Amino acid sequence: MPGLRWRNGVWHIEKRCKEATGGWLRESTGQTERAAAERFLIRRLAEIAESAKRRHDGRHTFEEAGLKYLEDIAHKPSADTAAMHLDQLFPWVGALDLESIHDGTLAPFVAHELSRRVRGRERPGISPKGVNNALGVVSAVLNRAARVWRDEEGRPWLRQAPPQISRLPLKGKQSKPYPLSWIEQDRLIAALPGHLQAMALYAVNTGCREQEVCQLRWSWLHGVDGVQVVVIPEGFAKNEDERVVVLNSIARSIVDAQKGRHPEFVFSYARGRKDPKILPVGKMNSTAWRRAWKAAGLPVVGWTHGVHNLRHTFGRRLRAAGVALETRKALLGHRDGDLTTHYSAAEIRELLEASERVTRRSTEAPTLRIVGQLSDRCRMEKKKAGAA
Repeated sequence: MPGLRWRNGVWHIEKRCKEATGGWLRESTGQTERAAAERFLIRRLAEIAESAKRRHDGRHTFEEAGLKYLEDIAHKPSADTAAMHLDQLFPWVGALDLESIHDGTLAPFVAHELSRRVRGRERPGISPKGVNNALGVVSAVLNRAARVWRDEEGRPWLRQAPPQISRLPLKGKQSKPYPLSWIEQDRLIAALPGHLQAMALYAVNTGCREQEVCQLRWSWLHGVDGVQVVVIPEGFAKNEDERVVVLNSIARSIVDAQKGRHPEFVFSYARGRKDPKILPVGKMNSTAWRRAWKAAGLPVVGWTHGVHNLRHTFGRRLRAAGVALETRKALLGHRDGDLTTHYSAAEIRELLEASERVTRRSTEAPTLRIVGQLSDRCRMEKKKAGAA
């Protein structure tokens, strides 16, 4: 079969192909046997012809759409998470046309992840909430394909209304948040490596989400009437809106201690020993975090054990300190129907005063978790009574 060249012990393809980029198909077959190389070439030509036919017909695969979606959201902190979910999905539905994506074709992916989790392998499947997050990415891709993207002839990538993708029920299956006591916080901080210690203390004193901490830049810091604040730009906060974070005395001291380490990012770490490079921290919920959580004697089964517990701790301490609900919402960046970045200097000072309350170790609320445990016990007793 023409189009194969022997080079460096391997058969390579050099063949004219009008559907290929530049009119030529040039790549290695990775084969040393001529017959195997010919089969590889036939398969590649068929794939290219099918891809060209798809483009002509205006059809696109889910993998094409997923990669385009990642290009669209590359500037957002959520891009890495979306890429992770798409990597999980592509082996199952990546080769399917967008018109073929629905609950039925997604069912094998869902069943596989849940069965892996039940079998309890060394690398278990993702949780039901994780499956739902992946399905949410599917919905986002399909919505853009139907409503935003157009081909060269102005046709939408998906020429029908995007189907509704069903989610798994989560009631009774989600782990509960675990706000920390002061003693537990001390144990956890002591078990963390240095760069995560600073980030954890900042998070528990501001209520910031993990990526709001990791992405924190020096250019986001501003002074308002003597109060240091962080203005998180649109697209970085969860709700896509700007968010103002007021730094209490502890958060401010942590930020000050990072000066001179990295020119752009506030939090960083050193990689390498001989000639260390100072790099930004991509995520806090790492192996080091999970190891420290266990070393601190904190629970794993039935409770969440991620970085988001620091945000829950901040919120609980605000409530225990008697901070009003409206102020708590503002400090936590909850969307409340108003432009939460438009604060007067007096309002900023009011937020600072409320934020300073969580620095006092008297703001403990040990009864909250006990109440939760009692309610769980009551539910179990009701189930036993019903079974009897």
